[in-house]
Amino acid sequence: MESLQTSVSIQNEQAPSTKSKRGGWTTFPFIIGTVMGLTLAAGGWSSNLIVFLITVMNIKSINATQINNIILGFYSLFPIAGAVIADSFFSSFYVICVFAFVSLLGVIMLTLASTIHSLRPPACGIGAFACEGPSKLQYAVLYVALALASLGLGGTRFTIATMGADQYNKPNEQGTFFSWYFFTLYLATAISFTAIIYVQDNVSWGLGFGICVIANAIAIAVFLLGKRFYRHTKPRGSPFVSIARVLVAAIRKRRKLKTFQTQLDYFHGDNTKEISSPTESFRFLNCAALRIESDKQSDGSCSISWWLCTVEEVEDLKTLIKILPLWSSSIFLSTPIAMISSLTVLQALTMDRHLGPHFKIPAGTFLVFTLVATILSIYIIDRFLQPMWKNLTRRSLRPLQLIGIGHVLNIFAMVGSALVETKRLHVVRTSHLSGEPPGSIVPMSGLWLVVPLAIVGVGEAFQFPGQVALYYQEFPKSLRSTSTAMISLLIGIGYYLSTALTDLIRRSTGWLPNNINDGRLDYVFWLLAVIAVVNFGYYLLCAKKFKYQNIENHENETYDSGAT
Repeated sequence: MESLQTSVSIQNEQAPSTKSKRGGWTTFPFIIGTVMGLTLAAGGWSSNLIVFLITVMNIKSINATQINNIILGFYSLFPIAGAVIADSFFSSFYVICVFAFVSLLGVIMLTLASTIHSLRPPACGIGAFACEGPSKLQYAVLYVALALASLGLGGTRFTIATMGADQYNKPNEQGTFFSWYFFTLYLATAISFTAIIYVQDNVSWGLGFGICVIANAIAIAVFLLGKRFYRHTKPRGSPFVSIARVLVAAIRKRRKLKTFQTQLDYFHGDNTKEISSPTESFRFLNCAALRIESDKQSDGSCSISWWLCTVEEVEDLKTLIKILPLWSSSIFLSTPIAMISSLTVLQALTMDRHLGPHFKIPAGTFLVFTLVATILSIYIIDRFLQPMWKNLTRRSLRPLQLIGIGHVLNIFAMVGSALVETKRLHVVRTSHLSGEPPGSIVPMSGLWLVVPLAIVGVGEAFQFPGQVALYYQEFPKSLRSTSTAMISLLIGIGYYLSTALTDLIRRSTGWLPNNINDGRLDYVFWLLAVIAVVNFGYYLLCAKKFKYQNIENHENETYDSGAT
C-alpha cells in the first residue's frame, strides 16, 4: 500500500505545481462511493461462485473449482492490460466508465441465469447421485456472463485507485486517500463475503445477484455525477514500449558491439549524470544504445527510436531481468493459495457449518477468515512487530525477509489443511458415509477449516507487502507505477497454474472425484506442501544471489537468506 502511494506521489511531483480548480477532496465521496459499489458487486458474485455453479448450475464440484480459478485468474491478470490501456490510449475516467458498464452487463446476465428457468438446468433432487447438467446454451450464457463480469472488475479495480490519487497534489493527501481506499475495499469485500452470500444461500440467488446489479448501477451513477469535479490526466504512454524498443534495437544491432567499445559510442539522451555507461551484465543488450552513423539526423543529433535507445533504458531492462527469478518464485507461492481457497469451499459444503441451532455459515463465507487474518496481521506487523524488530536489530525487516516468512507460513498452511482433511476423512469412514450421494454432511464442525485459512491470511500479510515493497524499490523508475500490478499478475498466473495442476491430479489419480468424501483430498494438500517446500528452497537460492540496488541505507548489500 505504501509503495503504491509513493509511486503515484512521484508522478505528481513531476506535474505542474499550479493549482487546478478540479480535483481535491471534492472528488473523494464520488470515487470512494464508486469503489464501495463496484467492490460490493464484484464480491457478491465472485466470492460464492463455486457454490452457485454446484447448486444452481449442477456443475460437478471439481469442474466448478476449475471454472472459479480460471475466472479469478482472468480478473487478476487483466489489471495489467487495463493499466496499459489507460496509460497509452485513454484516460482513467473513460476506462473506468467502459469497464464498469461491462461489469454491470455481466452481473445482469448472472441474475437472469439464476432466475429464468430456461437459462439454468432443472433443480437436482436431494440425495440424487446424478443431476442434469447445463445445456450448450446455458453454458454459453454462463460463460459470457462470467467473462463480462470479470473483465469489468479487472478493468476498474486498480485503475480507479490511480485516478483517485491523481486528484491530489500533496503526498500526505494521497496517503490519506489510499488509507480510505483500502479500508473501503476491505469493508465492501467483508460485506460481500457475509451479508450477500447469506442472502444467496438462504433467501434466493436472484435477490443476491440483484443486489450486486443495484450496487454496480449506483456505483456508475455516483462516478458519472462527479465528472465535472475530476482532474483528468492525459495518457502518458506505456512503459512496456521502452522494453520492446530495447529488445528490437539490440537484435537489429547485434553485430555492432565489437566495432564500438568506448563510452562515447553510447547514447544517453538527456540524462548523462546517473548512468555513464552500460554495465557488462547481459552485454548483448548494450547494442541497443550504440550510436552508429545511420542513427544521426541531418544536424548530427540523435533521438530515441526503434533503432536507438538510451543507456538508462537498457539498464532498466537489465534490472527487470535480474529480478525475474525472485518474481517467478512467488508464482508457486500463489498457486497453493489459490487451490486451498477453492478446495476449502468444497470441504465446507460437506461439513457441519452451524453456529448454534438456527444460524448456518455459508460455505463461501469461510474465505472471509483469510481476509480478516490478513487485515489484523498487517496491523500487528506494522504497529508492533516492525518497531520491535527495529529496536532489537536497529533496522526494519527487509522485503526479502518478509517474503521468506510468507513462504514458511504457506508451508504450515498446507500441512494444516492436510491434517484437517485427514481428520475429516477419518470421520467419513467411521460414519460410514463413503459411497453416499454427493452433499452428505460429515458430522464434523466446519470451524476446523478456520485454522489453515487463518495461517494463509497471516502469510499473505507478510509476503504481499514484502513483494510490493521489493518491486517498488527495485523496479526502474519508469516502471514504478506498474510495479504494484505485478502482484495481481502473480495471483492471476497462480490461479491458472492451480487449474492446470488440479486437472493433472484429477486425470492421473483418483484423489479428486466429484464426491470428495470418496477421494483423498489430504494427499492433494500434502502434495501442495511438498511443492511449497521445494519452491521455498528455490526462493532461498534466488534471494541469496540477489543484490539490492535501491533500498535506502542498504545499497548494493547482498541478502543473507539465513537471516530470515
